[in-house]
Amino acid sequence: MDNFHSGRRGGARLHNFVGDSGPGARIADGAIRESTDDAVDAPLRVAIMDSDSGFLVVLSKRLEQLSWQHRMLPFKASAAKTAALDLDILIVDLASLGGGRWKWLERLCEAEPRFGVVVCTGASTVAERVHALRIGVDDWLSKPCHPEELIARVEAVAARLRPPEPRSLEPVVLGEVEVRPDQYQAFVAGRSLELTRREFQLIELLCDARGEVLGRELIYETLWGYEMARNDRSVDVFVHKLRRKLKEASPEWRYVHTHPRTGYRLAAERALIELPVERTIELPVPLAA
Repeated sequence: MDNFHSGRRGGARLHNFVGDSGPGARIADGAIRESTDDAVDAPLRVAIMDSDSGFLVVLSKRLEQLSWQHRMLPFKASAAKTAALDLDILIVDLASLGGGRWKWLERLCEAEPRFGVVVCTGASTVAERVHALRIGVDDWLSKPCHPEELIARVEAVAARLRPPEPRSLEPVVLGEVEVRPDQYQAFVAGRSLELTRREFQLIELLCDARGEVLGRELIYETLWGYEMARNDRSVDVFVHKLRRKLKEASPEWRYVHTHPRTGYRLAAERALIELPVERTIELPVPLAA
């Protein structure tokens, strides 16, 4: 079974669902839910386009157990009207849409809906799955699949699309380094370290940890947006680049510390000064006359 996901559209937000749940529920346009703790905990609002009656019965029962608000959408619904709906997630079986399914999906994604799109369908090719993810589909799950896996995928997509918490723009000073979130840059004595965007994201993430050790997997998933592949060294590469720039600008301090088999920690510590080793020269003992 081939399953893929992408990490598109940061900044989409969850919206209010108005009306009763179930197949006859209405989705009201325009009511936007603010990004609060209540919004995060609120039940998801899901629309489904699928003709597999057996799968729908099992899925609907599970969604009701979760108290998610859900409804079926007619297959004749246009891509434009569907994109305008006030949803959190759309689950769609492409096979149910007939011969024009790809044109419909492309038009939906071109409209940049503010909800996540999860394709759950039957047999497909690698080219089809890749094309779907590149045009804006958030996740692809191949049938047959367990409803619980589909629910987990939906939850993951919804979490990725939640608006990020407001970033603190207050400068952070560590040793000789001043990290400036408002400028996406770090400075030593007023001189920019010329960090790339990814390097700055790394130092900002480590700053936010306040001296705690962050695992490589957590760093990767936070910065790249998806699970780290086995033996991937991207985090180590960017840590090396960041360390090099910090050492060049502030050679008497050490900032990024490695914790073997765990991850990295950011803290300003004075570099140990290696004193020259005194060498004792033994002179040969003169022979007795």
